Amino acid sequence: MSVFFSFAFLAVILALVGCTNQRRGPEASGRRFNRVQHGQCTYTFILPEQDGNCRESTTDQYNTNALQRDAPHVEQDFSSQKLQHLEHVMENYTQWLQKLENYIVENMKSEMVQLQQNAVQNHTATMLEIGTSLLSQTAEQTRKLTDVETQVLNQTSRLEIQLLENSLSTYKLEKQLLQQTHEILKIHEKNSLLEHRILEMEERHKEELATLKEEKENLQSLVTRQSYIIQELEKQLNKATSNNSVLQKQQLELMDTVHTLITLCSKEGVLLKNAKKEEEKPFRDCADVYQSGFNKSGVYTIYINNVSDPKKVFCNMEIAGGGWTVIQHREDGSLDFQKSWKEYKMGFGSPSGEHWLGNEFIFAITSQRQYSLRIELMDWEGNRAYSQYDRFHIGNEKQNYRLYLKGHSGTAGKQSSLILHGAEFSTKDADNDNCMCKCALMLTGGWWFDACGPSNLNGMFYTAGQNHGKLNGIKWHYFKGPSYSLRSTTMMIRPLDF
Repeated sequence: MSVFFSFAFLAVILALVGCTNQRRGPEASGRRFNRVQHGQCTYTFILPEQDGNCRESTTDQYNTNALQRDAPHVEQDFSSQKLQHLEHVMENYTQWLQKLENYIVENMKSEMVQLQQNAVQNHTATMLEIGTSLLSQTAEQTRKLTDVETQVLNQTSRLEIQLLENSLSTYKLEKQLLQQTHEILKIHEKNSLLEHRILEMEERHKEELATLKEEKENLQSLVTRQSYIIQELEKQLNKATSNNSVLQKQQLELMDTVHTLITLCSKEGVLLKNAKKEEEKPFRDCADVYQSGFNKSGVYTIYINNVSDPKKVFCNMEIAGGGWTVIQHREDGSLDFQKSWKEYKMGFGSPSGEHWLGNEFIFAITSQRQYSLRIELMDWEGNRAYSQYDRFHIGNEKQNYRLYLKGHSGTAGKQSSLILHGAEFSTKDADNDNCMCKCALMLTGGWWFDACGPSNLNGMFYTAGQNHGKLNGIKWHYFKGPSYSLRSTTMMIRPLDF
């Protein structure tokens, strides 16, 4: 403030000393200024106009001074005298201003020092404030930067974890891919092996087909020969039947003769009476024949309850104590067992050779009393075996001659190859089995098939060398397997209390 008042005081002095003539009119307010530069400070002084000789032109009011001071413009037609006078005046002013400037500089040194100190203090305080503000802002920015770094670290950690998980997943996938590739290679190898085996099987199949064709041709020739043999046997059987009729007549004549002799021999009446009773006694089965003193195996006549005509049967008097009534026998393939229901009902074949006694007669015999069943088997190597059942009987025709067995034993397998209970009899024209495939047509013969079952003793007869791999042959599963055709079989029954 003191500097300002000093400047004002100096300006008043200059106004009193200088030219005080003022202009009149609308432009009479023009003044002169002088500026002094000292360091960074600039001082401006208002200079008064000079009176007396300082006149203005009516045409031009102002002109520019070459000494950089403000002065009114003068007319260009001023004389050189006036210009020189003005220059002299300006030089006086300049000298005076220099003296004034020196005075101001000398008097203002202390105040300038004080102002500089104040300015430095003010600058220092301002710098401190600015520094404090910068420090606080720096701390805030540091905190924010720390938060950002923490977030970045967290995000980086999560990304690293995800990267590790992805790497682990990629490793697992690569491992699975390798395993699958290895499995695919194994599958390719298996496929190659299977293709090779299939080719081998096709070759074997072709060979088997060729063999089957040969077998078929051989069988056809065999069937032709067997047909011829059967025709010859039928002729011989007819002759034997006629001879048997003659023998029966002779036997009747002999019996009449015996009766005559018995009546004539009164001395041996009791003995002859017993012999007569023994001769007239009817046999129900081979057990009765055996118990009557006939102990040689052969064909005998029996009388079955509820059957009007006598029936010739073959009695085995040698195996397991004798007394066995044979109901089925196979030995040479001379008889075809692919028969109808009616033929299996009434029986077929010769009692002294291959035959089936007949389901109706088997039902009638087993209805008289309790019977056991024994089955004799022999393979093509000469091995013999048997299966025996403590209880055996079959139902009537309405029950499809249903089979009932109990108590299995024997050497032809620990397990029974016959269905123990409930299997019904089937033939090529009567399908009573439990299979949609019609076992009697597929396996041939009549039998208690159930669901084609593990046995069929009435199947097709195959000779030695041709008896392997035959599902429709004479089979007993638990003796020789499901596809081995046996050489001979015999089914026979005997009373349980024999």
